[in-house]
Amino acid sequence: MSKKTNDAISRSDRVLVAAMAIILATASAAIGASMTSHPSPEKVVALKPAVAVVEAKPATDSVMSQLLAEHKCLSEVLYYEARGEGTGGQKAIAEVVFHRMNHGDYGHSICAVVYEGKERPHCQFSFACNGDMKRAKQPGAWREAEALAAKIMTGQLNLKNATGGALNFHAASVSPDWADTMDKTTQIGNHVFYRNAPRTRDS
Repeated sequence: MSKKTNDAISRSDRVLVAAMAIILATASAAIGASMTSHPSPEKVVALKPAVAVVEAKPATDSVMSQLLAEHKCLSEVLYYEARGEGTGGQKAIAEVVFHRMNHGDYGHSICAVVYEGKERPHCQFSFACNGDMKRAKQPGAWREAEALAAKIMTGQLNLKNATGGALNFHAASVSPDWADTMDKTTQIGNHVFYRNAPRTRDS
């Protein structure tokens, strides 16, 4: 892995990796319990120590909430932009998110990058504006996106810059005008990826 790739991951809030590793089991258990109408007594008992820790240190509540929100945002972009594209396709979308965070012009958190432009006519990621989020999620695909997002954020699964530093992508079936202004890096599944074209001396 190149130094540039390492920087992209480390500068995208290293605290996410350490803190998510600590709270992931608790968060997953809580999410799983909330999805069932009758949680088993064993699950309830297992959650008690974690709840006690949170109550003893209320100052960590905001950090945990932010981390869970970041995980949700990453899960959503993987699900809506690349479900059906396999792990490789979803990792490629995650790389674009982290490259944008590293770039600095798109937001400094996962959620800021994913939902940039949501309040304006043009979203950076189309699902945030086109009504896709109003439709019911496919349970299996959503769980897979959540699991993959958690593995990425905790460092269990490394991003290896398969997209070549891409900041943008589009479906292979379309040809957006902006594509001519950028350098194509690769195609992964049904998505074509691009990075900024190098500046010339006159630009």
